[in-house]
Amino acid sequence: MATYYTAKQGDCLSSIAHQFGFADWRTIYNDPNNADLRNLRPNPNIIYPNDSIYIPDKVPKEVARPTDQEHVFEAKRPKTWLRILVRDGQQAPAGGCKYHLEIDGIPYPDAVLGSDGMLQAKVAADAKSGLLTVWFDEQASVGHTWTLQLGHLDPVKTMSGIQARLSNLGYPCGPVDGIIGPLTRAAVRSFQEDNGLKVDGIPGPITQGKLQERHGC
Repeated sequence: MATYYTAKQGDCLSSIAHQFGFADWRTIYNDPNNADLRNLRPNPNIIYPNDSIYIPDKVPKEVARPTDQEHVFEAKRPKTWLRILVRDGQQAPAGGCKYHLEIDGIPYPDAVLGSDGMLQAKVAADAKSGLLTVWFDEQASVGHTWTLQLGHLDPVKTMSGIQARLSNLGYPCGPVDGIIGPLTRAAVRSFQEDNGLKVDGIPGPITQGKLQERHGC
């Protein structure tokens, strides 16, 4: 039965579709009843807690086949991808660096970043967390490790979304708590200075736009 779902922190459309038994999150996002959601969240990868999402009825697919024969049906499900752009201390793409990835405690085979510093990995639709270790120096025995919280990036217009993007770009602002305290203001000023913006510590629309551009989403 069709219903409305209230998004929680850590949700994404892929995980919500998986929860309600849909093979493709687009079935939910593109439903006419979610027009307001699409206007509010034009990037379907980023939703926000308390967003109201319409969950339509599932429509069975009917295929005519002779009943006196055996048939094989293959269900095609879109892949859910994790994409991370990794840069070094000079903000240059960390192309060719070795990395190790774990998602929900399951290790992936070690690999190297693309020439543009991009990591791409297929993950479960309802994946929640991970660990990423990158070796910027191939001679080093210990790499740099980050904890990944999948589905936790909030829209850039929210303070928590601003803080998360600043931290991901190397501008530490303390906990991602939605509070614009001294550390967050200092991080905003540093980002503004590095990007030729008015340095006032206020993350207004222009700063948000540059943050989204630099972060990629």
